[in-house]
Amino acid sequence: MRKLIIILVLGASFQAIAQTAEQKNYNIDKNGIAIDGYDPVSYFNGKPEEGNKEISSTLDGVTYLFANEDNKFEFEKAPLKYIPQYGGWCAYAMGLKPEKVKVDPETYKIVNGKLYLFYNFYLTNTLKSWNKDETRLKTNADKNWDSIINK
Repeated sequence: MRKLIIILVLGASFQAIAQTAEQKNYNIDKNGIAIDGYDPVSYFNGKPEEGNKEISSTLDGVTYLFANEDNKFEFEKAPLKYIPQYGGWCAYAMGLKPEKVKVDPETYKIVNGKLYLFYNFYLTNTLKSWNKDETRLKTNADKNWDSIINK
């Protein structure tokens, strides 16, 4: 019986480590929820909306919430279309160096059908800076993100 308990505890520990490794590059809360609970599909409908905890979908160990069942359905048909770039971290900061910086989920931009999120706190709106040099920052952010996910 004692061996069984030890095996179960070790198995649960390894599972927790695997889940943590799977989620480590995403900007998620302690419950594994992305975008501070905002509905990723709502950005493409014109205005970010907070999702409902009762309407969710999980991809790569990350949970996304939705404002309604229709948005969940759209997400599940093509999730890569809706998930934010750079794991949901600030696109501007990623364009400067390979660094994960939190975002304001209501500060965003859709470029070529992709969702980018930005830091916007304490009188600093990084979307404004991104817009001044978007092409260079996006190129750098893509390279920096690759270096993070390939560690």
